[in-house]
Amino acid sequence: MKSAYELAMERLAKSDPSSARPLTAEQKSRLAEVDRVYQGKLAEREIFLKQQLDAAYAAQKAEDVEKIAKQLVSERARLEEEREDEKERVRRGK
Repeated sequence: MKSAYELAMERLAKSDPSSARPLTAEQKSRLAEVDRVYQGKLAEREIFLKQQLDAAYAAQKAEDVEKIAKQLVSERARLEEEREDEKERVRRGK
């Protein structure tokens, strides 16, 4: 018997036949490049915001600490979303 997961994956494959295409070597290298670029962007933003966060902690500014922490979370989410969008474009061949 198949698990619910396996059945769901089969239905998904039937509903979107283009997702079953294997990736070309060029697409794979482009996906790796997208990952590297966005890891760099994420690291850059985290370093910048963590420096600001450390300064806010040192100055004991609780409001600034909270604001910067929220900004760090939102920047991380935004960059992750951008990365996934870019990877999806590569997978589709656009």
